[in-house]
Amino acid sequence: MAHLNFRGKKVYYECHGSGKPIVVLNGIMMSTASWQIFVEELSRNNQLILIDFLDQAKSDKMEEPYTQDLQVQLLKSLFEELKLDKVNLVGISYGGEVALEFAVKYGEYMERMVLFNTTAKTSPWLRDIGVGWNRSTGDPLDYYCTTIPVIYSPKFYNERSEWMEARKAMLTEKVFSNKVFMDAMVRLTESADNHDVTDKLSLIEAPTLIVSCEQDYITPMAEQKKLWEFIKNSELVVLPDTGHASMYERPVLFITLVLGFINRVQERFSIG
Repeated sequence: MAHLNFRGKKVYYECHGSGKPIVVLNGIMMSTASWQIFVEELSRNNQLILIDFLDQAKSDKMEEPYTQDLQVQLLKSLFEELKLDKVNLVGISYGGEVALEFAVKYGEYMERMVLFNTTAKTSPWLRDIGVGWNRSTGDPLDYYCTTIPVIYSPKFYNERSEWMEARKAMLTEKVFSNKVFMDAMVRLTESADNHDVTDKLSLIEAPTLIVSCEQDYITPMAEQKKLWEFIKNSELVVLPDTGHASMYERPVLFITLVLGFINRVQERFSIG
């Protein structure tokens, strides 16, 4: 557990284990704590690096608006600090967007990449979802009902109703009622407004696994199919009956896909 000094701000990160580096990038409402159930598996044979982006959790908060490129430069500074020449990026949602922007700008660092529930561009439709989120920040329950149910598949949400009710109580009472957190969420959401690497996807040479979910209502399957079409060395996997929070809905499959793709030795297999 340590801090990176970046442009006068402290950025919190954690390193676990040793071996080929796996850098896991948070979704917009997530933090390093969100990955704790996966730490043992992800660091068993790898160096696992977790990081809170600026405006997230234990990292410093911003005051002025910014774009996702700030998080990209933060990653580059961290890799320089840790003396990493090659990394494997795993990103979900907002973290996947940052991973894409990093890959098109600093491809020399890239070994492999795994993207869950990620889009190449913030469409007008997605941008207005963010506007809806930000306009509901004045009331914790309004914000919960606007943001959280749609993150999960209906099947998971309904079958885990007791867990979801407990989560609702915790989030509305302790998190979404915190003005510092909510102001940071507004900035994070707005930082993705101009995200668009559509015309640069062909620059990505690193082998990439793209994971799409049948019931993702934030970044629908069509968005991942576009990534698969334009990232030349990529594979696409579709998870049935799964929503945007895929790592929580399908944790065993999440671990299997990440470790299997990153740690495989052979690049190609000759059949026949």
